[in-house]
Amino acid sequence: MTAATMMHHPVARIGLLVVQRAALASIFLLIWLLAAQRMPAFVLPGPERVLQALWNLTRTDSFLHDIGVTMSRVVTGFVLAALAGTPLGLALGSSRALARFFEPLLAVMNTVSSAIWAVFAIIWFGISNATTVFVVFMTAMPLILTNVWQGSQNVDRQHVELARSFRMSRSQVLRKIYLPSILPYFFSGARLAFGFGWRVSLVAETLGSSDGIGYRLRQAADLVQTDQVFAWTLLLVVLMLLIESGVLKPLERRLFRWKPL
Repeated sequence: MTAATMMHHPVARIGLLVVQRAALASIFLLIWLLAAQRMPAFVLPGPERVLQALWNLTRTDSFLHDIGVTMSRVVTGFVLAALAGTPLGLALGSSRALARFFEPLLAVMNTVSSAIWAVFAIIWFGISNATTVFVVFMTAMPLILTNVWQGSQNVDRQHVELARSFRMSRSQVLRKIYLPSILPYFFSGARLAFGFGWRVSLVAETLGSSDGIGYRLRQAADLVQTDQVFAWTLLLVVLMLLIESGVLKPLERRLFRWKPL
């Protein structure tokens, strides 16, 4: 088997990817370890200290509750954003009049930062789950809407005209012509929106929550428990990688398995 053939073999590609990821992680850990040896532990704790702190956190009564409540807030906000952003993006992409009318409003929503939405949410909803859900929604929805809108603009107009020549209704055109075409754009926007939503949820929980990962991060920072701050951060990275590689990417590959690699 030649080197070129091995590169195209699925097992060889996976093996190469694993080696690359392991090398990258090793380099990162080495840099972290060397830097931690030259700094006080309260400034930059070493990997072993952070792992010990993470192990201690897993043994607390609130550990699973904090992870679960943060995940539920992020998923709820993201699902609501997808349910609102997708039909709005389709509507704007299929109607130039609507697009011209609502474009300034979308620009404003994309300009306002998540921190400002968090302040508004605290004023409106107080210390509650709705605060974090609202911030995730207001961050994720414009991203999904914009991507779906762009995807709708790239729909082949000949297909639309052909559908209309068969007297298909507007809802049928949207469902059978636009929707399949915008799915790649939706997934691109959804993955970006989920990542942003995950991060801004921590901001919202830091400012307006009494539980969750963001709240625990703020607690640890206030008490200068840097190892716990790093432990929670490491956990967040691991969770995001698991969701990305275990849920989003497999779902995207399954839906678009007809596309050439």
